[in-house]
Amino acid sequence: MHDPRLTPARPEVAAKYLEGEVKAARFVDGEEFCVREAIAPLWETADAGAMMATQALKGDHVTVYDRNGEGLAWGQLGSDGYVGWIPDRALAKPVAAATHKVTALRTYAFPGPSIKLPPVETLTTGARVTVLREDGAFAVTSEGWYLPRGHVGGLAAMEQDFVAVAERFVGTPYLWGGKSSLGIDCSGLVQISLNAAGTGCPRDSDMQQDSLGRSLDVAETKKLQRGDLIFWKGHVAIVRNADTIVHANAHHMATVIESTQEAIARIKAAGSEVTAIKRL
Repeated sequence: MHDPRLTPARPEVAAKYLEGEVKAARFVDGEEFCVREAIAPLWETADAGAMMATQALKGDHVTVYDRNGEGLAWGQLGSDGYVGWIPDRALAKPVAAATHKVTALRTYAFPGPSIKLPPVETLTTGARVTVLREDGAFAVTSEGWYLPRGHVGGLAAMEQDFVAVAERFVGTPYLWGGKSSLGIDCSGLVQISLNAAGTGCPRDSDMQQDSLGRSLDVAETKKLQRGDLIFWKGHVAIVRNADTIVHANAHHMATVIESTQEAIARIKAAGSEVTAIKRL
């Protein structure tokens, strides 16, 4: 059974590599593009008002298999394999490979070597750029943008504590499908934080529950450790210590630090029990 969120196949068209596995009117090789906008939405369908499934960040690679002729491209993200519709204007043909990524919560891109200039863009954690040279306190990108040098790191730069990354997002508004400091959801927070620490992570909470870590037995759940993940149906939270969690949630409409037991009781009262606790 193919997960439609991760399988580029529709009755009309499918990826060439799926030929023989799925049914489609035609199979195509796809064309490689790169996300050029700071943040681009990825929608489930091409319909007006469709739900945003996730977001792609600058520098993400996208394999495009179809277009609807109305400004949307249908393809698959290279970072986590998610499939959906993305604005064509957000894509460009790859020119130079990314060399650096944004390591700050977010940063401004300036048109020249001065923080007094009006910024041309706002980039968020995980965005990838091609740095051509350094100019004083700035890293200069292939677009001619000047980024504060302390806000970017090499692609191999890894955070030591993914929970600390998640904690930086406290106060970020909750946004279904969001994965930036301008708006983020529960599983987006887990994915962005783990990725920053060099750990691959699928996009949605059910995928994360199925693939990350090992399940704790009853005795172990009484001694939660920093970095454990608590799952409910459709929700995930990150354990900070024996007493608190950090999670993006619709109850607070924000990323918050909350008492673990109070959160479990509140969510249970709303009709959802803990489904798993995983240790990475």
